[in-house]
Amino acid sequence: MTLRYWLVKSEPTTFSFDDLLAAPKRTTPWDGVRNYTARNNLREMKKGDRVLFYHSSADPTAVVGIAEVAREAYPDHTAFDPKDPHFDAKSKADAPMWFMVDIRAVERLARPVTLTQIKATKALANMELVRLGRLSVQSVTPEQFDTVVKLGSD
Repeated sequence: MTLRYWLVKSEPTTFSFDDLLAAPKRTTPWDGVRNYTARNNLREMKKGDRVLFYHSSADPTAVVGIAEVAREAYPDHTAFDPKDPHFDAKSKADAPMWFMVDIRAVERLARPVTLTQIKATKALANMELVRLGRLSVQSVTPEQFDTVVKLGSD
């Protein structure tokens, strides 16, 4: 099995990498994604794939940690709950539109890798984070993953 690499974004005031580290078994469902491209990326994720955890809407915005896919895509139950902010009346349990995966914290980077650093690094010029900034679940090449991890190392 060939590992794939991804980047997920979260506002740290909503769910931070520290929250993931503190979660039971350092694992959480990655729910609430309501963009078709991001949803399709979630459905492509396989157990063991590596994930860069990015803090968006932060000062500075940055990749702060590494996670892995702990459970492959399954229906996002928040879409079925009218009381949940991610409810979608068009998504039905017998025909779900939205999916989620479980991610598990692997390690915090020694130092955050800011968006400014990423944009200034030639090897990362074609990274989806630079080209498609708003997408919450993005694919990352192995080379991009390794470059970001190296930038965040001691």
